[in-house]
Amino acid sequence: MFLREIELLKDRIEDAHSYPFTIPTIQTLTSIVLAEPVSFFIGENGTGKSTLLEAIAYQCEFNTAGGGVNNTYEVNSTESSLGNYLRLSWLPKIKQGFFLRAESYFQFASHLDQLAEEDPTFQYHGYGGKSLHEQSHGESFLSLFLNRFGSRGIYLLDEPEAALSPARQLAFLRLIHQLVQTRKAQFIIATHSPILLGYPNAHIFSFDEQAIEKIEYEDTDHYRITKGFLNGRERYLQELFRADYDE
Repeated sequence: MFLREIELLKDRIEDAHSYPFTIPTIQTLTSIVLAEPVSFFIGENGTGKSTLLEAIAYQCEFNTAGGGVNNTYEVNSTESSLGNYLRLSWLPKIKQGFFLRAESYFQFASHLDQLAEEDPTFQYHGYGGKSLHEQSHGESFLSLFLNRFGSRGIYLLDEPEAALSPARQLAFLRLIHQLVQTRKAQFIIATHSPILLGYPNAHIFSFDEQAIEKIEYEDTDHYRITKGFLNGRERYLQELFRADYDE
């Protein structure tokens, strides 16, 4: 464990009526205690989970467009207004790690290609030995995970399942477990994947209510809806398309 607590410094907020402080979960946020090496942020789009994850990346001095401390490209980089009002408690503090944003991954891959053009010795070290653009989306994600996530660090991942098939999500779970077992890695992951959420002993923080709350895996909508659909597909589809059936 490296990052132990995330605290919102409310007394420093000048305009509580501006975004992102109008998001209900951010309004009620005081602190989040991280007691496990793997933590998940879940919730519907717009509930603040990605906003908070980006703010943590900002405080870690990672590029908020995606990457680590040394990835200084400006394409789609954003300045996190929330990040200025967070305090991160470390034991010990580290700067190694990576921030993955699925939505800006294409720009990050292009940034690596530019580095390779400028420096012939770059050779995509830490990224599988070749351009991420020369691999399929899923392959490039796994290549990044397998090669870039091998060192001591904190890894902030925003919807990593976006390019991963169910089989590759399982492979990613194995990688997480291998890194956690070395006691050199900590993960905070925003996700919609019931597969990733199944990681044992992980803490799951739900952003779906007024306040962020820790929730058990079996109580998440991701688990309940997926299980219900798989166990009763016809019933779910009949309910979903009831108007069509009635006609």
